[in-house]
Amino acid sequence: MLKTLPGATVEVDISNPQAADDILSSLFLTGGLMLSQVSQFTGLEPHTIQNWVKRGFLPPPQNKRYDRSQLCRILIIHMLKDTLALPTICRLLSYINGQLDKNSDDSIDDSQLYLYIIQVVFSLENDKLEGLSHLEERCRQALEGYREPFAGAKDRVLLVLRIIVTAHLASHLTQQANLLVGRMED
Repeated sequence: MLKTLPGATVEVDISNPQAADDILSSLFLTGGLMLSQVSQFTGLEPHTIQNWVKRGFLPPPQNKRYDRSQLCRILIIHMLKDTLALPTICRLLSYINGQLDKNSDDSIDDSQLYLYIIQVVFSLENDKLEGLSHLEERCRQALEGYREPFAGAKDRVLLVLRIIVTAHLASHLTQQANLLVGRMED
């Protein structure tokens, strides 16, 4: 079953747990991505991405190229921006990764966080679970291999992962509700 990657314009087979990582890995075989490539992959306007860099939401590109972690930070922000305010998204990401414009104080790489998000979102989709009753369990399962860089980091990542997935699901439900309202008006 094909689904669009959260925050991206690309579809993946959600029955393949490795699909998202494979796509991300293939993007960076020749190094980083130029702004136009990030824009195409995310569907965001280049000026939006540049604005996020200027505002310190992510580290600036090196030699005009974005690395995998920066792309994943952009994908996370993009997937959440319709549900949560940008300051709230930044607060979430800062909670686990300190200063957003540097990576040296991160408790989890953004690309790993994004893969955890996808793992939980797609497992919920695959299993057709009712409501959010299994969300915490799925988040804990996703983080089984996570190694804490400091005591308490895993609890922080777990909380942020639950918030992000809940916000993503809320966005999806809002889109579905708007489609249904559109049918009502037809």
